[in-house]
Amino acid sequence: MVKQAVQFKIPATSANLGLGFDSMGIALDKFLTVEVEAHTDWLVEFLDDELTCLPNDESNLVIKTARQVAKRFGHDLDPVKVTMSSQIPLTHGQGSSSSAIVAGIEIANYFADLNLDPATKIMIGSELEGHPDNIGPCVTGSVFVGAYVEGELYYHVVEVDDLGLVLSVPPYEIATEEARKAIPQTYAKQVAINQNALNNVLVLKLLAKDYEQVGQLMMKDQFHEPYRQNLIQEFQAVKETALTAGAYATVISGAGPSILTIASQEQVAQVYQALQTAFPGLNHERVSIYAGESKT
Repeated sequence: MVKQAVQFKIPATSANLGLGFDSMGIALDKFLTVEVEAHTDWLVEFLDDELTCLPNDESNLVIKTARQVAKRFGHDLDPVKVTMSSQIPLTHGQGSSSSAIVAGIEIANYFADLNLDPATKIMIGSELEGHPDNIGPCVTGSVFVGAYVEGELYYHVVEVDDLGLVLSVPPYEIATEEARKAIPQTYAKQVAINQNALNNVLVLKLLAKDYEQVGQLMMKDQFHEPYRQNLIQEFQAVKETALTAGAYATVISGAGPSILTIASQEQVAQVYQALQTAFPGLNHERVSIYAGESKT
């Protein structure tokens, strides 16, 4: 029996949230949308010019993931046509590759009748991605805190609906590989102890909605931001401007170059205006936290 066509909307994400390197992420109300239908061949059609640099056949990450996941459960997918549009810029630290992986998982889940629960989807995505900080919020929405260690997944979702966000996006890309090369292979023992202690408090303050302290803690990272910020020439200036305008925190979004600023809902308009005025060469977007799951 041929499955009916289906649509999936997968949210963008901002990972790390400062201290939560490779373990924390937040879902944003920007989406990768894929419409999928049975077809005679594997085919991807792009509705946005920015996506035409991607493969349009079975080597596309969405289809590649879907076939891989189905085969994992003993199924061979019949060919499909994927019509794709996206509000998530490629290679800009907003989870574009994770959204594609989750879209592939959802396609396999639907067309192979796998009935996967959210935890299994995150587990599979983490195996493919290597860590759960982007995959997790793509599946669950909201703020995701998780660990994928030696094949085991642990996570918690924090519902946050009273913050305003601004993304400041430079007009250049940073490859994830380049961003990862910028950070050390090892850390001094005391640096690791401090990061662990501060991140523990960050999670508790997030649960308590103590956003002033959440913001202070987010900006105390010693694992990646001190090394990656030099790849984003505007980062320090954007951070200073946002904080002066009343923001709680400004951090690198994922591997960059996007910059995430967090503010109260009452203050976010003022922060947004200050950033637009000071940095007209960047694309500034007011975004909201997406609280739902990946959806059809």
